[in-house]
Amino acid sequence: MKRVVILTGAGISAESGLGTFRDVGGLWTQYDLEEVATPEGFARNPKKVHDFYNARRANCAGARPHAGHAALARLARAPKIALTLVTQNVDDLHERAGSPEVIHMHGQLDHALCGACGHRWEAAPVMTPDDLCPACQHPATRPDVVWFGEMPYHMEMIFDRLAGADLFVAIGTSGSVYPAAGFVDAARDAGAETLELNLGPSDNRRAFATGRYGPASEIVPLWVADLAGV
Repeated sequence: MKRVVILTGAGISAESGLGTFRDVGGLWTQYDLEEVATPEGFARNPKKVHDFYNARRANCAGARPHAGHAALARLARAPKIALTLVTQNVDDLHERAGSPEVIHMHGQLDHALCGACGHRWEAAPVMTPDDLCPACQHPATRPDVVWFGEMPYHMEMIFDRLAGADLFVAIGTSGSVYPAAGFVDAARDAGAETLELNLGPSDNRRAFATGRYGPASEIVPLWVADLAGV
């Protein structure tokens, strides 16, 4: 059994119409990230933050998974492959493509979180500062996403999987945001092969043994077919 850990980033969702941080004219460039993606920004103006994530939720609802997402779903079911799929993305495109288990290290757009009691539930398409937590009834509802300055989710599990991996693959990541940018080092130090699949070389390309470059919808299915014949 080949143990494979895959990390996906914004680049795999870009072809589905979900912009990356660097897209000129994209949703992110219309907002100051300090105002909409930090706990401090939420404390100052929760309505502005909710409006931003309501727009992202609507954007995500109109997106569709592509051939790269579908290929990873096939890989998850391939014989002799034990796959751990970790994503930095907060969209649900992997799930909609059929991936049976996805570790969302930055949370999920379609989930809500109570800042008072920690309860989580399925988010409404439109959220407001007046929304009450269904568990404790406090008006402390926020998007269940990891903001700048907060600790990503599931880190102990992720590093445990990296320590046991035979192969680590990063797909569509910039290689500039930690702790995810350090996953390749952890995997390599544990003896895993390392591969980057990206539109172009990332900021930490030299940390990977090999790389393949091009649109994710094209190179991911080809790589999955080479690896597992599916």
